[in-house]
Parts: sequence; C-alpha cells; structure tokens
Amino acid sequence: MTKLYLDHIAEAMGVKVWQIENCISLFGEGATIPFISRYRKERTGALDEAQVAEVRQWYLRFEELEKRKQTVLNSIEEQGKLTDALRAQIESLIDPQTLEDIYLPYRPKRRTRASVAKEKGLEPLAEMIFNIKCDDPLSLSRNYLGEQVPSQEEALAGANDIMAEWISEMQPVRADLRDLYSKWGRIVSKLSKGKEESDEASKYRNYFDFSEPLNRIPSHRLLAILRASSEEIVGVKVEVKSDYAIERISRRVYQGKRRPSPAVREVLDAAIEDSYKRLLHPSIENESISAAKEKADLDSIRVFGENLRQLLLAPPVGEKRTLAIDPGFRTGCKVVCLDAQGALLHNDTIFPHPPNNEKIASMKKISHLVEAYKIEVIAIGNGTAGRETEAFIKKIALPQGVRVYSVSEDGASVYSASDIAREEFPDYDVTVRGAVSIGRRLMDPLAELVKIDPKSIGVGQYQHDVNQTLLKERLDTVVESCVNNVGVNLNTASKHLLRYVSGIGPALAGNIIEYRDANGAFGSRRDLLNVRRLGEKAFEQCAGFMRIPGADNPLDNSAVHPERYELVEQMASDLGVSLTDLISNEELSSTIDISKYISDEVGEPTLNDIVKELAKPGRDPRSIIKVFEFSSEIRSIEDVKVGMILPCIVTNITNFGAFVDIGIKQNGLIHVSQISDKRVNDPSEVLKLHQQLHAQVVSVDLERQRIGLSLRGM
Repeated sequence: MTKLYLDHIAEAMGVKVWQIENCISLFGEGATIPFISRYRKERTGALDEAQVAEVRQWYLRFEELEKRKQTVLNSIEEQGKLTDALRAQIESLIDPQTLEDIYLPYRPKRRTRASVAKEKGLEPLAEMIFNIKCDDPLSLSRNYLGEQVPSQEEALAGANDIMAEWISEMQPVRADLRDLYSKWGRIVSKLSKGKEESDEASKYRNYFDFSEPLNRIPSHRLLAILRASSEEIVGVKVEVKSDYAIERISRRVYQGKRRPSPAVREVLDAAIEDSYKRLLHPSIENESISAAKEKADLDSIRVFGENLRQLLLAPPVGEKRTLAIDPGFRTGCKVVCLDAQGALLHNDTIFPHPPNNEKIASMKKISHLVEAYKIEVIAIGNGTAGRETEAFIKKIALPQGVRVYSVSEDGASVYSASDIAREEFPDYDVTVRGAVSIGRRLMDPLAELVKIDPKSIGVGQYQHDVNQTLLKERLDTVVESCVNNVGVNLNTASKHLLRYVSGIGPALAGNIIEYRDANGAFGSRRDLLNVRRLGEKAFEQCAGFMRIPGADNPLDNSAVHPERYELVEQMASDLGVSLTDLISNEELSSTIDISKYISDEVGEPTLNDIVKELAKPGRDPRSIIKVFEFSSEIRSIEDVKVGMILPCIVTNITNFGAFVDIGIKQNGLIHVSQISDKRVNDPSEVLKLHQQLHAQVVSVDLERQRIGLSLRGM
C-alpha cells in the first residue's frame, strides 16, 4: 500500500503509520482480526480488535480505489487524453467521489442532447460562448447554420445543450452542490395519489406530509421513508433553494474569465439554469439520498452489530441437565430432556392449557421427567402460551435448586426448519427441534445462536432495507469476535461454532468433527495438526482460541498461545513451582516480574495478557445468569394501565429507543427521550440487551397495540 493511503489511514485513526503498515502486513500473511488483536500486539502497537477491523476496512476500501484508478487511467489513455498533470491528479486522490467527478467528462456516454448538438457541428459555437470569446452569440450563430441547423435559435439551443452538459461535468461545481445539499438540503415526502385509504399506507402516516433537514434526520426515520417510497406509498425528494445553487454554479462558471457582454451573460445564465434543473439537481439529489442512506445503513448496521454482540454474549446457565418446553395451547407443549452437553435424551408432549386442560396429567409427567433425568434447570420459550406455561410449571413441587427460566424464541422456528436442524435431528419433527434449541439457548446462547441467520434473531432495525453485503460482513465479524472472545471447547463444539474460530472456516470445521468422530476427544492442541488440511498457518491462527478441559497440559485450556508455552514454563521454573501449581494461582502469578521476559518478539502487552490468563485460565467473559419474573398482574395489553411500574427485559435497542418484553404478546417501547432524566443520544450507551429493568407505563394505545414506558424518575 502506498504512503498516500498509509498516511491518510494513520491520521484518520490517530495512530502511527508503522502500526497501520504492520497491521496490513499481517493481513497479507493470512492473519485474522481476532488473532492480530490478541496475539500480535507488539507488531501493531496494541491496536484493539475494533481498530484492527477499522484498518482492514480502510485497506479494502483503498484497494478498490486503486483498482478503479487504474481503470480510469487506462480508459482516458485509450482516448488519447491523458496528460501528465491529469495522471498526477488522479494518482493523488483518496476520495472515490472526486475520482468519478474527474472521470465524468471522459466516461463513455449514451447519446445525449449535447452529443446530438456536437454531431451537428455546434461545439465550436459553444466553446466561443462558454469561454466568453464573443460578445454577440446570436450573430455568431449564423456561421453554424445549415441543413441540420436551419435557424439561429436552434444553433443557440444546441450550444446551450453542450454548455449545460459541460457545466454538469465540472468537478468543482459538483463538489459545491454536494456541500450545499448536505448542509442545507431537506428531505421531503408526500403521500402518493390513490394511497390515502390503503391499509399498507397507515403505518407510514407520519410521512404523508413530512420534511426534515437531510443532515439531521435519524437513520431509522430515513430508512422508514425510503421503505415507504419503495412501496410507492410516498414520493421522496430533496429540496434546496435553487437560487443559492445557481449562484454557486455561476461563480464557478464565470471564475477567471473576462466580464461578459449582456448578450453572452443571458445565454450563459440560461445554460447554467438548464444544467442545474435538468442535469445537476436530479443527479446530486440522487447522490444526496444515496449518501444519506449509506450513512443510515452504517448506523443501523452498527446498532444491529452491537445488539447481536450482546445477545451472543448473554449469560449462559452452563452445562446443566435441562428440561426445555416449547409452549402451545391447542397443539400442546413440546417437552424435551437434555443432558449437560445438550444431547437429546427424551421428548414428550403435555396439554396443560385449553382446550385440553390436562393439568394433573401434565404435572405428573413433568415431575417424573425432572426426577428421572435429574433435571437441574427448566427452559420455557417466551412465545405463545409462554407466560401461562411458566405459571403452570411454578405450581409444581419441583426439587430444591431447580430453577425456571424464560428463554427468547426469536429465530427458533427458523432453526427448527433449517438444514442444520435436519442434519442434527433427522428423525424428529420441527417441534422437537425447536424445544431442543430453546434448552440449548439457555445452556449456551452463543453455541446455539451461531446456527441461526443473525437477521432472523430480531435485534436489528430495518435490517432488510440496509446494504445486505455490508450487513452480512458486519454480522459475520461480530459472530467471529464473540466466538473467539469466549473460546471454544474443542471436544464439544459443533462444526457451526468451530467455523467461526480464527483461521478455521466451514471446511476445516467439518474436518475437525470428522477427526473427532474417528479418533475420539482431542488430548492436546497439537493434535489439531493431525486434522486433514489443517496446516501450521491455520494452527497458528486457531490454537489460542481452542480449549481442552482436562488436557495433560493445563495451558491447553487457557488463552495462552502454544507459541508461548515455553515462556510460561520458564516463568514457573523461575518461581520454583510446577506449571500446574502456577496456573490458577492468582497470588503466585502476581509475583511474576514481566520485565525479565521482554524480548524482541514478546513485549509488555503480551506478557500482561499471559499473567492475567494464568491467574484465571479459560475464564468465561460472560456474566452470571439471573432468574427473572414478570408482573403477575398483566396477561394481555388490556391489563396494562398508565402509571403501572412493570418489570421488563430489554429485547432490542434502536436509535430511537429500546423495546422491552413485559410478559405479554406486545413489546413496550422506552423512547430515547424516556430513558433517563438526562439527555441520551445513543440508547446503547445506557441500556444493554437482556438488561432487567423496572419501567413505568406512560401510554397505552389499544388501537395500534402500542405501549410506551419510561425510566425517568425511576
């Protein structure tokens, strides 16, 4: 990568050029973001995971820009119009939009009014007028009359078309207008004719006659308007004061030229106005909307990514024998029993609710299953009949210590009908698969949710309206980050979890499972090198994130990378203790003098990480799960009254507030203005997914099935 790009990235990120250079070099060596941020801190100057990911984004962006530059240079050179000055200008660019502006006059075009006028021989006339080399355009136009141009008016009209196109292709003009539209443009939406009474239009009624500054409109509102536009409910445009726009264009057109005669000014002004209204405004308007949408997309994707991270890192109950229930009324509640590793041991169905009302039989069956399979926790899906099933289960005299949890069902139906579920449970129907998924989500949310398309989990805003490529890249990065942050048990992880481990991917994940099935449990990390097609490079990238509980070498169940085992063994030797004695002994590890072990390859950041890991090897960064109960006063939205203070759980965070589960079908909304007594700009800075709260009801709209809540004064 050239110095031009390296300097720009370093300045934009506020870091040193060598940090960027080394980071990009590591990408070139096949290193992943989790590996670089965890195990190559000396080379990157301890850039964190977010910074390494940002470097990669810049790197990919400038790689694409460099390819585009070469395409543009080749195209202009083929036309014989590439000068040394133009080449230098293009090569010095870092902005893709400026590159396209410069290329615009040279870009191959479809037939336009200007190209037709040029075919008629009117380009010299346009040049004379545009460069103010004449005083009387009407008289000059006589020289261009002929069979194709029968009148002076047509000659001037053709010259106008040519000049209008030239003006629309001036890079400074386009840059000025972009600036004007970005600062002063207003996005305006109006209800489309014939849509007034349609049911689909009602949800967009806030935008039937709407206007807001383009640079201030929140991302969720812009995406809503654009969705309404795509459904042809409203028309959308960007408005600016045309007088201001034309004045800016005029300044650029007349800049550096002699004072025009009144006749020339009249013709040039007409060309400027035509260029703006016919060519520039539609183009810049579309660009402005696209730029605003791109910004909204990134904002929405960021929110989705943060929500997904919190969901994936939700507290696990751990390896406990679990009874899971997928609730239902008419079709009954599907019940499954899982062992501590999540394997299906038994499935059954109970009918405790109307219309069957087999409460006594259902209670006996649950009591028997809890005793027979030594159940430690019960997971109940929070969908239809969830509250009723939870209340029913709590009436049963369960053994002491058995806890009941409500588990989100978002995406469970997607999983149960997926190829992954069919592969895992080919002999069971979707109801059994769904119940198993609910139980496993309680045991380890991360391990189970990686099997589901993140877009089906329900923690985003307008995720179907944003750039799908960017969304997938972001969500995949978040999943990879979470998996590697937690670490993976090499002997129990599914291939769907393994595929997100640094350096692995789907093919190697399958090979690891194949090896494990054929040879039994892995005894050490080094055994990974026996896996088909898993070489030294893949081992380097993945080994530190794999965990082997009970391995002969206790470091194999820690985040210490195998390349540093020898160093840790030296630390233990210097302290006069065994490796086993050193690991998990926080007091002993705190006495290590890391300055003794600093070398060219290993610096203070890595040594601090090692000492921290030795104190608590394999520590799960996720918090401890808590039991939660909804209010027993409400069963439906009709029971919700203004002034009630209700326990609730945050289920989704957006830019405009947070949705919370209050224990009924309808989620409540805590608007951003109701989150705190202080001003809140970003709800995610105050609230977290799955956070347990008490909120006051401030509004209930039965017609629209909406509930408003507030945390102010709480």
